[in-house]
Amino acid sequence: MSDVKVPFIDLKQRYEEEKDELEACVKRILSSGHFVLTPEVTRFEEAVAGYTGARHCIGLNSGTDALMMGLMALGIGRGDEVITSPISFVASTGAIAHVGATPVYADVGDDQNIDPAEIEKRITPHCKAIMPVHWGGRMSDMAAILVIAARHGLAVLEDSAQSMGAWMNGRHGGTFGFAGAFSAHPLKNFNALGDGGFLLTDDDEAAKKVRLYRNHGLEDRDTCVLYGVNSRLDSLHAEVLLFRLTRLESIVSRRRHNADLYRRLIRAPQVFIPDDPADPGGRANSYVMMIVQCENRDGLRDFLRQNGIEALVYYGTALHLHPAAQRYGYKRGDFPKAEAQADKVLALPHHQHLTEEQISYVADCVNRFYAA
Repeated sequence: MSDVKVPFIDLKQRYEEEKDELEACVKRILSSGHFVLTPEVTRFEEAVAGYTGARHCIGLNSGTDALMMGLMALGIGRGDEVITSPISFVASTGAIAHVGATPVYADVGDDQNIDPAEIEKRITPHCKAIMPVHWGGRMSDMAAILVIAARHGLAVLEDSAQSMGAWMNGRHGGTFGFAGAFSAHPLKNFNALGDGGFLLTDDDEAAKKVRLYRNHGLEDRDTCVLYGVNSRLDSLHAEVLLFRLTRLESIVSRRRHNADLYRRLIRAPQVFIPDDPADPGGRANSYVMMIVQCENRDGLRDFLRQNGIEALVYYGTALHLHPAAQRYGYKRGDFPKAEAQADKVLALPHHQHLTEEQISYVADCVNRFYAA
């Protein structure tokens, strides 16, 4: 294999770009001598709430926990059903399973997001919520989903793990439903130094419950009002995220620019790039990933690797076909669009540190592969 010329992600380069500020964050936290649920966490929560327009932001230790706590705050548990997408990271389904509920899948559209028309087909008397996934940073059709939810009396919990900085019709992702669950994993565009996450909600009681639940259910040091867990966002992560929030618009803008370059330069008809109308009046993708759908995906990936380009499959197995999902009785053929896309998806490198020359090189390699 050639030396890597175009890395999929480059966290070392991000460190170099932000070195002085990040080291100042570390120094401030370590010198304070306080590391858990400090004022830094509160400032982070207030800043994110202000940026997104949400009433509450609760810092947590992962996007997965944010999903689980959103479900918990809704009172969803054993015997309940939650409709979600078969295209996502396993945490979407895992969160539903962990609270004892049953995941019910609805097939996707061409953009890999859940198809609202398929949602309505899956609603039963046991259904309590819809969990759309804003996959790759592209917003699901929230207007249509909210209409369906209202018609059937269902809650909406947005899996917004990848949608920090994504907008639809002037509203931020994760603020349309009862709550939105976000990840701050290092591979996200709004990332901590390790695992981290947060939940957005306008519901005062839900926010109060989640704040208790993340800290063992402690109302104060000596009073436990419910049995919770330890899912506190670390103060160091909060301080880093507070700094990185000031750079988020620049990072998303650079990623969108890279995506536009790919759209212009990839000419092979065997590669499908879902459309992204721009907000206002449409959607603004946060571009956590640049996912295309391509013929002979594995052949293209190998060719790119041979030419020093890191491209990854996100993900090659639809969620209903994982071994862990066998208990739900799904089989191949149940969700044909999701299954077909899983065979074609490829994430191209597009992080904000890429140069136009690197993107041109990737696009040229893609075009050459299909022209051969």
